[in-house]
Amino acid sequence: MPRLRKLLLTLLTIFATPALAHARFAGGAGDPLCGAWRNDDNSVAVRIDACGGKLCGTVTAANATAIADARGGGTDRLIGTPLLEDYRRDGPNHWSGTVFVPDLGHRFSSHITLIDRDHARIAGCLLGRFVCQSEVWQRQ
Repeated sequence: MPRLRKLLLTLLTIFATPALAHARFAGGAGDPLCGAWRNDDNSVAVRIDACGGKLCGTVTAANATAIADARGGGTDRLIGTPLLEDYRRDGPNHWSGTVFVPDLGHRFSSHITLIDRDHARIAGCLLGRFVCQSEVWQRQ
């Protein structure tokens, strides 16, 4: 149980930033998720871009605590690390993909829900869409 708690807290710490609007093309440059985002405690910033018809997100900035936590999980270089992978639109204002959790060195099922143009809820899940931890990100 402590490991699950750590995973859920880690997901909350790492995720921070989606702001979205209704997109015409899933994964295209005009997708409302594309752009710069930050997590709620501003410890990590992520750039979301179109990647071959899907969306991906790469860490562009991180504070010393986030960098140290990532190192502890086996990720030596947090800035530049792909964090969000293979996100595809699967409903109105909703995308699904995979999130990499550097502190743990593992990938998990994930989904993002656009709340409004500048806020999105990102969730990392252990079992499909069950046992999830989420956080609201803000557009930079």
